[in-house]
Amino acid sequence: MHIFYRPLYQSDVTQFIGQLVAKDPGIEARQRQGRELLWDKPVNREAWTEYRAARVAQQPYVYLTEGKK
Repeated sequence: MHIFYRPLYQSDVTQFIGQLVAKDPGIEARQRQGRELLWDKPVNREAWTEYRAARVAQQPYVYLTEGKK
């Protein structure tokens, strides 16, 4: 047995989330839809390859112009 074991202990946050899901069972489906909307997008690997190939290396000191030395 673990020294800090507390049988059937749930934090306030865990209890709140459990109550929230019990009141509104569709909340997880809406969370997944929101995630798909913002994050889960297909990646165009060819476009990323072209993007990386087109990058220009930054100068060590960005405020130095080409004419001055």
